[in-house]
Amino acid sequence: MANNYDVIIIGSGPGGYIAAIRAAQLGLKTAVVEREHLAGICSNWGCIPTKALLRSAEVLHLSEHATNYGLKLEGSVTPDIEAIVKRSRGIAERMNGGVGFLMKKNKIDVIWGEAKLTKAATGGEPGEIKVSKTTKKIVEPQGPIPKNTLGEGTYTAKHIIVATGARPRALPGIEPDGKLIWTYFEAMKPEKMPKSLLVMGSGAIGIEFASFYRTMGVDVTVVEVMKTVMPVEDAEISAFAKKQFDKQGMKILLEAKVTKVDKAADSITAHVELKDGKVEKITADRMISAVGVQGNIENIGLEALGVKTDRGCIVIDGYGKTNVAGLYAIGDVAGPPMLAHKAEHEAVICVEKIAGLPDVHPMDKLKIPGCTYCNPQVASVGLTEAKAKELGRDIRVGRFPFVANGKAIALGEDQGMVKTIFDKTTGELLGAHLVGAEVTELIQGFVVAMNLETTEEELIHTIFPHPTISETLKESVLDAYGRALNA
Repeated sequence: MANNYDVIIIGSGPGGYIAAIRAAQLGLKTAVVEREHLAGICSNWGCIPTKALLRSAEVLHLSEHATNYGLKLEGSVTPDIEAIVKRSRGIAERMNGGVGFLMKKNKIDVIWGEAKLTKAATGGEPGEIKVSKTTKKIVEPQGPIPKNTLGEGTYTAKHIIVATGARPRALPGIEPDGKLIWTYFEAMKPEKMPKSLLVMGSGAIGIEFASFYRTMGVDVTVVEVMKTVMPVEDAEISAFAKKQFDKQGMKILLEAKVTKVDKAADSITAHVELKDGKVEKITADRMISAVGVQGNIENIGLEALGVKTDRGCIVIDGYGKTNVAGLYAIGDVAGPPMLAHKAEHEAVICVEKIAGLPDVHPMDKLKIPGCTYCNPQVASVGLTEAKAKELGRDIRVGRFPFVANGKAIALGEDQGMVKTIFDKTTGELLGAHLVGAEVTELIQGFVVAMNLETTEEELIHTIFPHPTISETLKESVLDAYGRALNA
């Protein structure tokens, strides 16, 4: 039967397309259903194009401080928002085309349309989906795409993986309208640069856009309901980052919430309730709603099949399996942490379990790194100091500042720090938390160490190259044991 597969994946984001590739590598007949664009939100509207915007902001920042490096620039450097957005969108198109190439290379069928689960796999019979015409505008990738591009119809598979991702969460009464109140979609491609901006939420999405727009010269105010900026991070790291944001002229209101928004023709006025109960009215040209995301679980047939969900996400076991036979879920739709790299690894685990490979292990979520690409960057893995203490762990904590690192000083990037947390008895690395230049690249050293169950002794005896910022990692470990050499 032409429309019968071993595996069908609904959604082609980081989880979906990686699941498809791994399934094809393992010899499974595979198809992906996509309603809009290959590579999903991450490559088209999230991870990658936002980093392109932030790179433009970084170059602008460096040019504005050229004299600090002994350079003279004739005239001023000004941002061209149209060109900045064009570059970002071009990179997104390139990523989209890259996934199209991978589908073709791995002989994976692409089914364009919107999928709905109609039958579960029972009694040896495969599960079934019906694909209807999409309500979205299909963005076909540039370059080579699979020959077997299909469309509306009924398709069956022994195993169906839901990888439908997530979308921005909206607060009642403060819903984004695409003009005055933005989600990350509108924030990524403004028609013109606003003079002032209010950002509601200081998680990774909110603080990255706050950082981008502030560097572009926009007057930025961030409203965060929790006690710290980037509340999932270690409190000490959050406090360090906030001081840098304050120096940049960013206004941050903590323990505050937007209760109401009044709209004018070309501006908004937010009613912000402060921690003392007083209400401050803040007027800005635009507002970004960055209060989190929610899984895309609606209208795909989950209810009819009795699929268990919890707080807007599909409930799975450690291998992506749902409570319904032959049905799996991975990525954002399967719950936090909602990160592309988590989705990709979850995809491999799920497919290898389906294929019956030996020694497939569930994901250890404590070993998933988190990265925020603001200025300064923030990266972390494992337990925060507060969480380790809450769990009753007897710990050693090490810290090392960038201001004592030669490479950081030479780069003009001496504002940062590394913090490490160890079990006092066993020397197990429980957590690592970094803030500063390029820490999103450095964090992987600690992730590898944790996965190898490395102790402090092994890290201390590891030789780090000089001069590099990576030396701060070792110095932080040394500091935890009273042996720091350069501080």
